[in-house]
Amino acid sequence: MKKSKQKQNYLDLVPERAPELKWSQDEDGIIVLEVENTGVFNRIAQKLFKRPRYTKVHMEKYGSFLWPLIDGKKTVMELADIQKEEFGEEVEPLYPRVVKYMQIMESYHFISFAKGK
Repeated sequence: MKKSKQKQNYLDLVPERAPELKWSQDEDGIIVLEVENTGVFNRIAQKLFKRPRYTKVHMEKYGSFLWPLIDGKKTVMELADIQKEEFGEEVEPLYPRVVKYMQIMESYHFISFAKGK
């Protein structure tokens, strides 16, 4: 008997930013995330090779637009629709692009998902 895998519909999920993640916006409106380099290997690299404790991740303009809107209340679909209003045809294909962005952000633990409405 086969187990049925139910695919997750990312458009219905509600993204929440990781609370421990520090971020700021530069003068051009680009979001800069500060990711702490933790763990044994990172501590060794920081001491021996003078690696920084924090890595700065600079987003591109579409991600920088979406990041402040991620509030733990809006679904991915609602966020995509807001982005469409702002940028129009420039962001097409809209839904696959926004879903991929959210998947990448989740894979780096910058966001997590709660079930949608």
